[in-house]
Amino acid sequence: MIILTHPACLAHDPGPEHPERPARLEVVLETLRREHGDLDWREAPAAKLGDLRRVHSQEHVDAVMQQDFSGFRMLDPDTVICPQSRAAALRAAGAAVAAVDAVMDGTDPIAFCAVRPPGHHATASSAMGFCLLNNIAIGAAYACAQHRLERVAVVDFDVHHGNGTQAIFFEDPRVAYFSSHESGLYPYSGAPSERGVGNVINALLPPGSGSFVFRNLWEDQMLPAIEAFRPQLLMISAGFDAHMRDPLADLMLETEDFAWITGRLRAIAERHASGRIVSMLEGGYDLEALRECSSAHVAALR
Repeated sequence: MIILTHPACLAHDPGPEHPERPARLEVVLETLRREHGDLDWREAPAAKLGDLRRVHSQEHVDAVMQQDFSGFRMLDPDTVICPQSRAAALRAAGAAVAAVDAVMDGTDPIAFCAVRPPGHHATASSAMGFCLLNNIAIGAAYACAQHRLERVAVVDFDVHHGNGTQAIFFEDPRVAYFSSHESGLYPYSGAPSERGVGNVINALLPPGSGSFVFRNLWEDQMLPAIEAFRPQLLMISAGFDAHMRDPLADLMLETEDFAWITGRLRAIAERHASGRIVSMLEGGYDLEALRECSSAHVAALR
């Protein structure tokens, strides 16, 4: 198993008291190096502009790439950049591309990208929800373009709906998007009626939902849908903010639930995708919960 990361991802600073702070990645890397230091650790390359333009407008790429300012610059009310954010965003997106190449070329079938900023809220034309570039969408589009894949599954168990990922592939049947998320929560999208061209499956979790509701929803609805899609590559938006200790949401999942869903997804990948999985770190804002869940996720992947 491969771990992709880069020190530049620690330098992205959205400002004091911002939930998406460098400490998030620091605790993930500290834990993974201690508990999974024997894995194949690699430095994430910078993404190429052509890879970004598959999913983002030139205007949006230009906005994220700006460095000629000091202090902080707001791209939306929740999303802030500093001069070092450009390098972090390029490395996070580059990790997705490098991970796809690695699992498709047979180097290793599984890769986890321990990077920030997260990506699944970024749309084709705008940054939002702490996300600058849509890392997982960049990786999925690259897999279709460069590896000629016809069925890429993006599975998102972050507590917030990945509106950007869904919108980017809403009319692209090569990429199917499967998301469970808390109802009535930012970004207030992801209704079950949003189906794309039949390639979008959304499931709502009422506030307060715990392990029983979560596991039954995935067992009865989501996992069979992924199985029926028969993905050639499975990509995971691995957000851990549905944990009961997370301050930004109201679900009640425990660390073991993330290990469980990871194991079930790995089994599907082994049946249909030669075991190929690319997982991208997304949300998770309680540091101790993030530490536990990321370690459990990687342990289940390997």
